This record gives sequence, structure tokens and C-alpha cells, in this order.
Amino acid sequence: MERWVIVNPAAGRGKVGRLSGAILKAARDKGAKAFLTEGPGHAAELAGKAPPGARVVAVGGDGTVHEVLKGLAGTDKTLGVVPIGSGNDFARMLGLKGLPWPLALEHALFAPEEAVDLGVVNGEPFGASLGLGFDALVAKKALSAPPFLRGMPRYLYALFAVLKDLRLPEGRVFLDGEEVYRGPLLLLAAMNGPAYGGGIPIAPMADPRDGRLAVVLAGRFSRLGVVLILPRLLLGRHLGHKEVRAFSGRVLEAHFAAPVPAHADGELLPEAERYRAEIHPLALKVVGRRALEKGPKLSPLGA
Repeated sequence: MERWVIVNPAAGRGKVGRLSGAILKAARDKGAKAFLTEGPGHAAELAGKAPPGARVVAVGGDGTVHEVLKGLAGTDKTLGVVPIGSGNDFARMLGLKGLPWPLALEHALFAPEEAVDLGVVNGEPFGASLGLGFDALVAKKALSAPPFLRGMPRYLYALFAVLKDLRLPEGRVFLDGEEVYRGPLLLLAAMNGPAYGGGIPIAPMADPRDGRLAVVLAGRFSRLGVVLILPRLLLGRHLGHKEVRAFSGRVLEAHFAAPVPAHADGELLPEAERYRAEIHPLALKVVGRRALEKGPKLSPLGA
């Protein structure tokens, strides 16, 4: 089996770039082919070129993982992750958040694989999260956040920046063919993992191995309403709010009168009036925490 390591030097606000020499050397010393991405889209291109059955390791954040995932979806290749990004919610979903990069790299290269569900929205694969409406506006604003902000602080900065221009689109939401909501919509999240935005537990009930999307819908909210529910959201206690609804299903559709922004794993999608998201049960091979717990004891490669 070939092992490829794809390193995005722009990830983590440049942190990966500062570590890239050491990461590339460590990967090659372990017999892997290692590549440095040269710009947007290159990680997906490299992942697509990896041979059948290869293990492809994404070194970076959720954006890097999303790109590599696009090159792997629908194949028999396995995705490994070394989380050195601003959010790392995909790694958090797999139980890998917080591992030092040398241990994460060795684990990603050599630990046993497992399977998790794969989401697809309008033909675009996603690993951990899909967000429509306010979520996507926040994700877009986060791209211009100050460099020192990462993870949840970055998300909160973007949230308050977007809040001043809050406008709610009218939408219709269908789950497995049944209309479950019609009206003003603050946000609609379809989750494979429990968190987005650097650890915001939007869908604490989500399970990436249950063959279903965990759907959270927030309806009519004022600016003040968003501010007031925020502490509950950060604690994962927002699902009891009267304007928040939670569902579970295999196929989600959302229809709007005008194009609405969306993101997949924090990466912006082309705006559309209609979205169709579905889950593909256990369709993605990964190296996750279960492998870490069941596999051989690993030691870091070095600082």
C-alpha cells in the first residue's frame, strides 16, 4: 500500500508552513511520498492522483481535509489526518484533536483503518458539516478574521461581525421527502459530526457511523435572540429552545426563493436556491480514534 502525505503550508494561518520541512522529512523517513500544496485545488488534485488503495494523509485544517476528501470520495483510498488547522472539526469528529503532530502523523500512516459516513450536498462531498444561511455567512467572514484568532474565537468574531446585517430568508425544509418546516430560517445545519466552527457543538447527538444526518434548524431569530442563545449553543444546550428543531434522516432538501450561502466543512459552496444533502453510510475509509485505541501503541517521531 502506498502512503501519500499532502501538506498545506497555508493551513493554521501559516503554522503548517513553518513546520512543513520537519513534516515532509518525517513522512519521507517513514517511507511515504510527501507533497507540498501550491494553492487552492492542488490538494484535491494530488489526492485524486494517488493510486487505488492508497492511504492519503491530509496535513492541515478542515479546508485541507475537505479538499483531500474531494479527491478520495467514491474510491477505495483511506483518509488520514494530521490536524494543524484553525478549526479541526473533522479531526475532532474522529477523536484525533489534540494529538501532537508527530504522533498524529505516525498514527495516520500506520494505524488500522475504519469506516465513517460520507455526506454529499449538490454533488459536493463533505466529512463533518454542512451549514446553510447564517452559518455560511459566518464561515465567509471568518476568512478575514485577524490571524491570531483560531478555533472558536475566530468563529465568534465572525458571528458578531455578520450579526449587524442579519436578514432571514424564507425557506422550506424536507427530510426524507416530508416537509418538516416552512418559514424564516436563521440557519440549517446537516451534520455528520457534532461540531463546527472550531468546536461549536451544534449537533451533540450526531454520530458519524449511524448512516444518518443530524439536522439542526433555527427558525425566526432577532439579533438579540442570537446573542441570547449563544451561551446555550456553546454549551450544547440550545436544542430545547422553541425556535430550534432537531431531526435525523438520510436525505435533506432545502428550497429558497433566492440563492442562499452554504458551506461544507467550513468551505464555501456556490450559492443556490435549492440544496439536496444525503448521507452515504460507512462510505469513507479513515484512520480515527478507534484505530488509535485498538491499534499498536505508537510513539512520537520527534518534536
